Amino acid sequence: MTSEATLPATSVSPTARRLWTRSRGLLLAVVLLLVAAVVIAVVRSSAHHGRLDPRSADPYGSHAVAALLAERGVSTRVVTTLDAARTATGPDTTLLVAAPDLLTHHQQSRLQKAVQNSGGRTVLIAPEISVDGLAPGVSADPAPSFDSLLSPRCALPATRRAGTADTGGVRYLTAGAHADRCYPSDGLPTLVRLPAASGSGDTVVLGAPDVFYNNRLDEHGNASLALQLLGSRSHLVWYLPSLSDTSATDSGRRSFFDLLPSGWLWGTLQLFIAAALAALWRARRLGPLVPEKLPVAIRASETVEGRARLYRKARARDRAAAALRSTTRTRLAALVGIPLAQAHTPEALLPALSAHLHGDGQSLHSLLFGPPPGDDAALIALADQLDALEREVRRP
Repeated sequence: MTSEATLPATSVSPTARRLWTRSRGLLLAVVLLLVAAVVIAVVRSSAHHGRLDPRSADPYGSHAVAALLAERGVSTRVVTTLDAARTATGPDTTLLVAAPDLLTHHQQSRLQKAVQNSGGRTVLIAPEISVDGLAPGVSADPAPSFDSLLSPRCALPATRRAGTADTGGVRYLTAGAHADRCYPSDGLPTLVRLPAASGSGDTVVLGAPDVFYNNRLDEHGNASLALQLLGSRSHLVWYLPSLSDTSATDSGRRSFFDLLPSGWLWGTLQLFIAAALAALWRARRLGPLVPEKLPVAIRASETVEGRARLYRKARARDRAAAALRSTTRTRLAALVGIPLAQAHTPEALLPALSAHLHGDGQSLHSLLFGPPPGDDAALIALADQLDALEREVRRP
């Protein structure tokens, strides 16, 4: 009976218990991530219900601004379509666009053409990717303001009367000579007023919506600034862009990346950089091999047997024969006085062996440098012949 028969059979197939043990940590992390995502979505959806809607009394609604304007004789009308917003423009109307970035390029172009010569006021709340289309000559700076509360620092009467306000948000760049640049943060304004080329109309670009929120209206000069920006005309049209608007379907020139906020793009880039650094950190190091101390001692015969089985399983008779011949040539070179550097050179090894054995050099060449064996029997015969040759050379 061989030693293999005495070893108990051990299954290497993973069991259900082992799979659960290995994967339960990952599954738990996924479940926690999903629960956290649901909780955050619920909290955000409840907290921002009716955001910037003059009909909403929620903290992030704008019902308080509409009520104060009504006391001063300014009517407020909510529209959700581009056609209604364009029709309502006029010299006695202020058009407020609550979410300009939701508008497609086609919608921006149509709205800008409608308001540029209307003689009224247009107020854009925190536009970023849409500011170029709705307020030509103004562009958004990629870096937002780190301060929420800012001082006017401009000559615009409305901002001077309001004083400090929560306008910190998107910062803007403009080269217009007649533009009013107010509430600067690190040198760039968060409120820009562009007078119309003709008439008394103007466009106001505001970098943050905080001054219109119900829960922020009574802080600092927010109420004063909001009332002056929206109460300069007798009518206020509050435009809440809607995805159900039929004019929004024409978005052929707007790519998928245009719909993503800039924060998501920067966040994705940072994730790619982090993944690259992690891969570099965990990658295989180049350099010399480091010996590792084995936990148990393994007999050399077991190592040889294991390697032989691997060769047999892969049917690598050529590699096995090459290993046998290389090792034999190395030992023979030491026995006949040939340097190890020339042990694998037939011109140096074979003459020394022939002189030592007084045998046929052609047969030695075939034995030590010949082609690989064709089958397992030939490989075994080759091993026996190499052993016999080495014993003969060692014989005194």
